[in-house]
Amino acid sequence: MTVLDKPTFVFTGTIISEKNGYSSLCIDLDVASQGDTKEEAKQNLMEAVTLYLETAIDNNLPLIRPVLKDDNPINTRPDDIVEIFKMNISFQVQAYA
Repeated sequence: MTVLDKPTFVFTGTIISEKNGYSSLCIDLDVASQGDTKEEAKQNLMEAVTLYLETAIDNNLPLIRPVLKDDNPINTRPDDIVEIFKMNISFQVQAYA
């Protein structure tokens, strides 16, 4: 087993105001989450993105699968966007032969 240095992935996240809290979306991966507060929605999204990346790597799935332009809340719900931010996600990758 070879343990590779921790790579850091940078993705764009959005926080969207909803009637009862906030939703969050990584527009680069089409991964979503939610929370009662903006900070909770952001933290939940970072956890969801990390889990998605681990699953994608383990199952040989595509890493990048962006939200379609017509579904992107930046285009469809610009008045509801409360924050756009960069997520730096790093985790350890193990390679087996």
